[in-house]
Amino acid sequence: MKRRMILSSLGFAILLTISLVLHSCKTVPLTGRSQLSLYPESDMVAMSLSNYDEFLKENKLSTNKKQTDLIKNVGARVSAAVEKYLKDNGFESYLGNFNWEFNLVESDVPNAWCMPGGKVVIYTGILPFTQDKNGLAVVMGHEIAHAVARHGNERMSHAMLVQMGGVALATATQEKPEETRAIFNAAYGAGTQVGLMLPFSRKHEYEADEMGLIFMAIAGYDPRSAVAFWKRMSSNGSGNPEWLSTHPVDENRIAALEKLMPKALQYYQGQ
Repeated sequence: MKRRMILSSLGFAILLTISLVLHSCKTVPLTGRSQLSLYPESDMVAMSLSNYDEFLKENKLSTNKKQTDLIKNVGARVSAAVEKYLKDNGFESYLGNFNWEFNLVESDVPNAWCMPGGKVVIYTGILPFTQDKNGLAVVMGHEIAHAVARHGNERMSHAMLVQMGGVALATATQEKPEETRAIFNAAYGAGTQVGLMLPFSRKHEYEADEMGLIFMAIAGYDPRSAVAFWKRMSSNGSGNPEWLSTHPVDENRIAALEKLMPKALQYYQGQ
């Protein structure tokens, strides 16, 4: 009897999980890929704002006005292109979650990121690789694409489903704040491990490349700059095999971009 009750409870939990997953599938703009998204994006934005404010307190903003103005100008054009695409293609509901902000931070690390809600940070260490506004648009389009595609929500949804059974984010935050914060950080690239999460990251990188290419083209930046940018970045590569990296191997990424170029150029030529 006891065993039957356990099996019944297990079966109910499995059915509940399947139902939760089926009702939490969303479509990624532009690529049309189906993704798991358990949490309201407004909750993700609230969590990201807290982390973003903390980051700005602990890191130094650049005092180089020329570079900072370039970041803000390119960011404004790319974000406007993103909003146009979303509005023209039936994703107006996404627009309310974005309150764009672009900052240049002093750091030798060649990096950049965009949090849910449109908070974008570019590190000065990536500027020697971007070189000009077109190269910067490659980076900006790619990072913004991660936010538009809600990759963080998807990664966090998978992790929360595995570790906490897909409980409500508010509940998890109140009852297990440290675990929830760790999962959130992992969803945005900190502390990921070989195994479950890395394949999602690589898939997300390719998807962000594709979306970013289109976004920068709509904004009026030459998408062919993406190939040149990633060739420059390859000189800074770690040399790790692709299956141990959250980023695609450079030659694979460049080949994928070249395959997408005719489509991106149609958007660019239409400007």
